[in-house]
Amino acid sequence: QLQVVESGGGLVQAGGSLRLSCAASGSSFGIYYMGWYRQAPGNQRELVAHITSGGTTDYADSVKGRFTISRDNAKSTVYLQMNSLKVEDTALYYCQVDGCWGQGTQVTVSS
Repeated sequence: QLQVVESGGGLVQAGGSLRLSCAASGSSFGIYYMGWYRQAPGNQRELVAHITSGGTTDYADSVKGRFTISRDNAKSTVYLQMNSLKVEDTALYYCQVDGCWGQGTQVTVSS
């Protein structure tokens, strides 16, 4: 059974950077879809970025130019490099891998 574990969240000042990691395990087949989502209090969960096994990426407009998603297929791991963080990026960040969700990692950006 596929399991997904996120790491790398924390508290950072506005303008700073964080790198999130998400490791998947338990898959018997190649992983196709890996994505990062976030949910702030009172808001719906929203897509931040995703990447396919072929390397195709897509980003939310709000993070384009600041966030970069990448993956290491050999390690079944997806990363989210977040630069120029803003207070409005504060949220619980979730990883999804082929339909399986992690527990989330908190990102808090202070002003």
